[in-house]
Amino acid sequence: MVKKILVVDDSALMRRLVCDIINSDERFHVEKLAHDGEEAFQILQTTSFDAVVLDVNMPKLNGLGLLKKLQDRHIKARVMMFSSVTADGSKETIEALELGAVDFIKKPDNVGLADNDFKKRFMEILAITAGIRVHMHTGPIAVRKTSITLGGEKLVALASSTGGPKALQQVIPLLPANLNAPMLVVQHMPPVFTKSLAERLDSLSKIKVKEAEDGDVIEKGCVYIAAGGRHMKAGKIGGRMKIYYSDEPTREGVRPAANYMYESLMDSPYSEICCTVLTGMGADGTAGIKNLEQKKKIYVIAQDEASSAVYGMPRAIAQTGLVNEILPLNKIADAITKDVGVR
Repeated sequence: MVKKILVVDDSALMRRLVCDIINSDERFHVEKLAHDGEEAFQILQTTSFDAVVLDVNMPKLNGLGLLKKLQDRHIKARVMMFSSVTADGSKETIEALELGAVDFIKKPDNVGLADNDFKKRFMEILAITAGIRVHMHTGPIAVRKTSITLGGEKLVALASSTGGPKALQQVIPLLPANLNAPMLVVQHMPPVFTKSLAERLDSLSKIKVKEAEDGDVIEKGCVYIAAGGRHMKAGKIGGRMKIYYSDEPTREGVRPAANYMYESLMDSPYSEICCTVLTGMGADGTAGIKNLEQKKKIYVIAQDEASSAVYGMPRAIAQTGLVNEILPLNKIADAITKDVGVR
């Protein structure tokens, strides 16, 4: 059955772009258009859709305001945000995920820059928003029974992608302030959005959260989120473990890539790396963890299929046989804390 879509945007040009992309896929059809949040609210009171594509910045009622209004009136809608890259737009996008939006995509700088990669990514997120499960090749999945090692200097390294910003809000705020390890996070996001994500997570969490900067000293009890558009790595510089960035090519089609982060830890002084893989398309992180395991002790936690927006990245690492625990999202923070301990 064809999925019915509502598109909400005050730009006629963007509405046309979105309609053309959606209607080119026979699984979907744009049933209605709205010029702002107020018009969309009137439509959603009487009509249901499989997915709503929602602009962030609009007159009368913006995207965030619409989500709040829908929540207040208990009107259910599956929403993907169509976001501008301004600082305000990125902050509101992160807040929209808290209010129930499934995921977001950054608008192209102009319609002419909407290339095939953008269209592919747009349709991937729309499919997930509309409840279409992404079917991927299933190989054998085995959990290796290794016990948690007490003591030593540990580090947590987490990878996430599609559905990740929302998933991280159910993991990082549940970590204790006195976590006995630093945490590095690679979340596939554009520049600006990663800073807004870090600030929002910091405001919700007991543990300190920041967008990682070049030269940051890596300290326990702090979460470092990779800046969008660059590869985050960790290395011993001047006798201390620090963050540094590189502009190497994309890997698995993404930048930052978790594979680079994991591999940068191969020669680190940590006694164990707690590798955590959450929801996401593709397999970023798997090659890096496999390479890391050749030189370091690792403890691997993967999100389970039922709680993943997309069971790509967690499935890929689970199929290697390196995973110690496969868990629902609401149990991952506790598993990390048990592995690395508190101070």
